[in-house]
Amino acid sequence: MSFEIGFFAMKTHITQFLTHLSQQRRLSDHTCAAYNTDLDQFAAFLQGRRVDRVEQIDRNAVRDFLGFLHNEGFGRRSVARKLAAVRTFLSYLCNVGDLDRNPALDVRPPRQDKILPVHLDVDEVARAMSLPSPNTVLGLRDRAILELFYSAGIRLRELAGLKIEAVDLADKLVRVVGKGNNERLVPFGEPARVALVAYLMRREELVSEQTTDRRHLFLARSGRPLSPSGIQGRVARYLSKATGRSLSPHALRHAYATHLLDAGADLNAVRELLGHASLSTTQVYTHVSVERLKRAYRQAHPRA
Repeated sequence: MSFEIGFFAMKTHITQFLTHLSQQRRLSDHTCAAYNTDLDQFAAFLQGRRVDRVEQIDRNAVRDFLGFLHNEGFGRRSVARKLAAVRTFLSYLCNVGDLDRNPALDVRPPRQDKILPVHLDVDEVARAMSLPSPNTVLGLRDRAILELFYSAGIRLRELAGLKIEAVDLADKLVRVVGKGNNERLVPFGEPARVALVAYLMRREELVSEQTTDRRHLFLARSGRPLSPSGIQGRVARYLSKATGRSLSPHALRHAYATHLLDAGADLNAVRELLGHASLSTTQVYTHVSVERLKRAYRQAHPRA
């Protein structure tokens, strides 16, 4: 019985931590849900080890949790993310006085394999843009989605959350709410503006009794706001038809960054446009550009 009470206390700590993330740090619902999933898994693992108080969590418990995740088939990136969630949670417990020190800081994350972003060339992007029908409101909507993804380089959830007032068609700017509820202004090009105007001229056809918020930019056939999964599925199908490969909408964000750098854009400017907090996150795209240069050299130079 005491163990069950202790486990309930652990869950209470997690709930308080999630409230802190949402109300104090103002993290998005999506990010808080990810923390909740990771920490629920950690709590269930501790329950199996009969750890019923946070004071009992030590370095070995955290290391064993990582070993458990590995045996369950989780990849290194997923394991590293879950370790980061545990570290942040235990640091919070230290800050509020429920824990003396954070044992997760003594555990090193797994080494990450370098995974270069998927590359789309300009012709593949153009083929994808040409696929939606220009004769239907859904086709016009999909074309606007594709153009805005590539022209502004925004994330899937950023695009799904856009409201009509966030788009400035005159100055070709979109106000994006990114990670940590940070806002940024991102320019977009003339093809995206033309696609948005064409969609907005017929968008009213999608408005129905189920349209709970008329401010949402992209609507589904039902009239409801188009969900991230709905956008992902449609964009993935267009990219598959255009390239013959299985790609996510993030490939258009990768293409945006890579093509900017290929054309000589400043790395810091690209970082700000992408909404990256750290320059190191953006630098992965420089590796893509260098790899393309090496490949072109090997294919074309007689003494390569």
